[in-house]
Amino acid sequence: MSAPAESPNVAASPARALKSHYDALVIGCGMSGLGAAIRLAMSGRSVLVVERHNAPGGLNGYYFKAGRKFDVGLHAMTNYAAPGKKGPLTKIFRQLRIPPEAFDLSPQLSSRISFPGEELRFANGIDLLESEVARAFPKKIDAFRDLVRLVEAHDALDISRPQATPARALVHERLGDPLLAEMILNPLFYYGSALQNDIDLDQFCILFRALYLEGFARPFEGVRRILRVLLDRYKALGGERLMKCGVRRLVADCGHVAAVELDDGRTLTAGSVLSTIGSDETLGLLGMDAPGKTLPRHGYAEHIACMKPLPSELGWKDTIVFFSNTARTDYRVPDGLVDPSSGVVCMPANYDFGTRRMEEGMLRVTVRANHRAWKALSKSEYAEAKKQVAEAMMASALGHLPGGAAALPKNALLFEDTFTPLTVEKFTGHISGSVYGSPVKVRDGRTPCDNLFLCGTDQGFLGIVGAILGGISIANLHVIGPGA
Repeated sequence: MSAPAESPNVAASPARALKSHYDALVIGCGMSGLGAAIRLAMSGRSVLVVERHNAPGGLNGYYFKAGRKFDVGLHAMTNYAAPGKKGPLTKIFRQLRIPPEAFDLSPQLSSRISFPGEELRFANGIDLLESEVARAFPKKIDAFRDLVRLVEAHDALDISRPQATPARALVHERLGDPLLAEMILNPLFYYGSALQNDIDLDQFCILFRALYLEGFARPFEGVRRILRVLLDRYKALGGERLMKCGVRRLVADCGHVAAVELDDGRTLTAGSVLSTIGSDETLGLLGMDAPGKTLPRHGYAEHIACMKPLPSELGWKDTIVFFSNTARTDYRVPDGLVDPSSGVVCMPANYDFGTRRMEEGMLRVTVRANHRAWKALSKSEYAEAKKQVAEAMMASALGHLPGGAAALPKNALLFEDTFTPLTVEKFTGHISGSVYGSPVKVRDGRTPCDNLFLCGTDQGFLGIVGAILGGISIANLHVIGPGA
């Protein structure tokens, strides 16, 4: 995603013909919106997806720059299920009637958690991580296995339960070793926690399954492949899509959405409205106070470095590296623009693509960022700050790769780009440019209006698989009904 000053034109498109009424209207053409829209269209309903921007995907979109295509959110597609195995991904294929091979998923090679003085490797399935814990923390392997059993027994998808217990202290208590606990927690923080310096127990269990029990995969083409499959499926079912024109206001009458006002001034009606833009953002469309709007929210900055060699040619063979320069991750909104002391390094070329090979290498370095601090900068200060934080982010990340900065040849970098919470805010409309939404989740998707439902991030479902599944589950539960 490029900087705000370089963003593509997202002005409203010329008015196109629309029906005055739809059985269902979905706000947002991201993963959860498409998952919901496909299920609704499969049930025979007339469906319209409305998206303010000119490209689909939302938090999992892509952009073009310098003749290259870049994924925005996709480091990895979690919850990987090999052909024939059950899991959330298999459920998506079944619910949407999409053949598994359509996503063209290739599994990761292996990933790594890198802390001062210790590292843990993991791959798809728990075996490698379990052996690594036994090697590095032999006295705690039984405690680790007990934690795995706790995760497997916990029904993290029980939407009838309110907010669950914060998990950080519980994990420390269960494992009995501060370093091991922090190493297990770190990737789960970065791949889904909306809390400051903690993680909800349900989110912990969902992410533990997604990362450690199941694992990572990626289409060779990146997120574009997944979006194309979903859009083609939706179109084949007769679903309609309106791009570059969002929702300006939801008109409520006696606890019921009576009308939907679009950015271009047109007004539609819909039997059901499903919003994927966030709980507080949706309440804003109703003209209501957003109780979670003032709570601290995690923002991220990402630096993308395209290289002449592939990472594996430099001895960097991990798919993803989760790193921390300290023994305890300070997972909160940083005081400065970014906190490069911990974060994530993704190397998209390091998946098992078989005989296929990427033309260039790439490092994607992601760290926590302070939206308010970025917002306070002038345009010239913003451009200079991006350069400075990019250097700090790269330096910190390279310290956790074999050979460090010395392994990267001079003049190896072909192109670099950096995006910030302001970019995320511009392209998604999320408050404070947050990626994981409000710390307060609405698990059952209900709102003050009886025909308005939430799905996606603020429902508490995470990642591409979680987002799609969240859209499906809300469509089934509140609109299609039992037996869906």
